[in-house]
Amino acid sequence: MGTARIRSHKHFQLDTVKIKRAQKALRAKTETEAIERALDLAIAEHESNRLVLEATERFVKSGIYIKDVDDTLSG
Repeated sequence: MGTARIRSHKHFQLDTVKIKRAQKALRAKTETEAIERALDLAIAEHESNRLVLEATERFVKSGIYIKDVDDTLSG
């Protein structure tokens, strides 16, 4: 989770079953810890997707040609 951050009290109406399932899947001791971990995972996934998209765009713009020796890429 990293270093201590400013925390604030928020009040949400959340699905109890989802929280419990996330808590179990993430091996979190508390519901708050489960939600924190789930948010961390969502943020990390977003960052990963952003980096992959940037790399893909650079690859496509490079003009590289990929030879399809098995002819599986054409329609």
